[in-house]
Amino acid sequence: EHAMTFDYDLFVIGGGSGGVRAARVAAAEGKSVGLAEDSRMGGTCVIRGCVPKKLMVFASTYREAMLDAAEYGWEVSTGDFNWSSFQKRLHAELDRLEGVYRKLLNGSGVDIHDQRAKVADAHTVELADGTRKTARHILIATGGRPVLPPTPNAELCIVSDDIFHLKELPKSLLISGGGYIACEFACILHGLGVKVTMMNRRDGILRSFDEEARLLVKNTMEERGITMRGGETSAEMSKTASGQITVKTSKGAED
Repeated sequence: EHAMTFDYDLFVIGGGSGGVRAARVAAAEGKSVGLAEDSRMGGTCVIRGCVPKKLMVFASTYREAMLDAAEYGWEVSTGDFNWSSFQKRLHAELDRLEGVYRKLLNGSGVDIHDQRAKVADAHTVELADGTRKTARHILIATGGRPVLPPTPNAELCIVSDDIFHLKELPKSLLISGGGYIACEFACILHGLGVKVTMMNRRDGILRSFDEEARLLVKNTMEERGITMRGGETSAEMSKTASGQITVKTSKGAED
């Protein structure tokens, strides 16, 4: 191995927080580094997690803030939320942050390959265009992705990644699951004017959290108008002629 000549000392597959940081640290130590990413630079946090979700959290709080302002004598009017206008600003901010990540990588001297890569052998990666690159070390930092449940017609569902790309907000939404991501999006979308129902196979939400905190969050969500249905899961889905999705639940109900 030590007698071999490589294109890079390190090749990183994945341009998320871990991959970008590893690439920059190695480059700062004088190592030659290549990085491949087939989607957008920045990973879950920047592109489809923390950043866009928190911007949606901020947007969702203004309706209640305006109602509070009215109680304190301000003359305000609450119209409908303009998803299209917000979405443009949201993606402009993601573009800006992705640009920062690219600038940092370029400034560190990392070679960026904007395409999918796979490991061919212990010291070789193959890019989507067929090009092969060799490296003394290969780091796989690809993260994970949401998986749809094994429910008939589950492909009719969206996952949390898809919410940021909806052309318009739905009138109503059924969220399957009771974890913190489900709870966050339930509160966000309710705040933006969507009628939200949460369906969870267990009776409670936030299963691994403190019991008192779980009850407080559940009660607060219900007080705000979010419908909670515990001990129930989706058994089958179908699409109506009008484009609505009908869900048959494990308890035999249809919504």
